[in-house]
Amino acid sequence: MADLKLPQLPDRNPVKLNISVMPDLHLALTEYAALYASTYGRDEPVVELIPAMLAAFLDSDRSFTRNRGRG
Repeated sequence: MADLKLPQLPDRNPVKLNISVMPDLHLALTEYAALYASTYGRDEPVVELIPAMLAAFLDSDRSFTRNRGRG
C-alpha cells in the first residue's frame, strides 16, 4: 500500500433530512437568506444555507467539539 500524504477522503454522499420548523423560525431563516443575498450579492435558498448554518453552529460549540467522539 502506498504511503500518501493525502488521507482517504471521507464519505461525501449527502444524507437527506426532512424537518418541520415553526413559522417564526421559518421567517427568521427567510430573513437571514435575504440578508445573505444583500451582503454577498448572491441569492441562496434557505435549504442551501441550513447545512452551512448547522455546521458553523456545531463547529462553534466548544463543549461539543471537545467531547465529540468520546461517546
